[in-house]
Amino acid sequence: MASNNSHEKVETNIGLLIILVILVVSVGGLVQIVPLFFMNSTTQPVEGLKPYEALRLEGRDIYVREGCYVCHSQMIRPFRAETERYGHYSVAGEYVYDRPFQWGSKRTGPDLQRVGGRYSDEWHRVHLINPRDVVPESIMPGYPWLAETPLSTDLIQTKMRTLKEQLGHPYSDQEIEDAPKALEGKTELDAVIAYLQGLGTQIKTRR
Repeated sequence: MASNNSHEKVETNIGLLIILVILVVSVGGLVQIVPLFFMNSTTQPVEGLKPYEALRLEGRDIYVREGCYVCHSQMIRPFRAETERYGHYSVAGEYVYDRPFQWGSKRTGPDLQRVGGRYSDEWHRVHLINPRDVVPESIMPGYPWLAETPLSTDLIQTKMRTLKEQLGHPYSDQEIEDAPKALEGKTELDAVIAYLQGLGTQIKTRR
């Protein structure tokens, strides 16, 4: 009877119910999340993975700026239908240097996690300027202005230095010093293509 009374008090006291729900969810979340920080498979980069070099880092920022993540995920689930279409399923160690992650949950367009090396630079160039030139049924918008916009070199060293000092990305001082030169004469389209061509290439696939 005492147990029933306690249960009734919890159900009829909204404030107490909210507190208990928050407590249960918090404990459950900690039990699931905290151990992941101590697992090498989720905190260590996969073999061959390096932080984004200057051109790819700029390309990634442009990818985010243009909202590409709205239609394209970068996370292949471990299901046969996914791996047969896109390649090897995604693993946590591939995303160590992704800030923020580009996983996504909606696919108006295909997943891009294994797009690196699948098409030539020229294919990507044509596709980004006018997607229907290579995929007639595509509903993706074109981004012709990227080919006409030169990359700015003003912030690249600050970005890389921040990633190194605040987040531990292993950039060398020489890489940071040489970063502006790597962007000279490049367009925003060049940067996006470089970013796409590196996606998912650390894990070999059959495709």
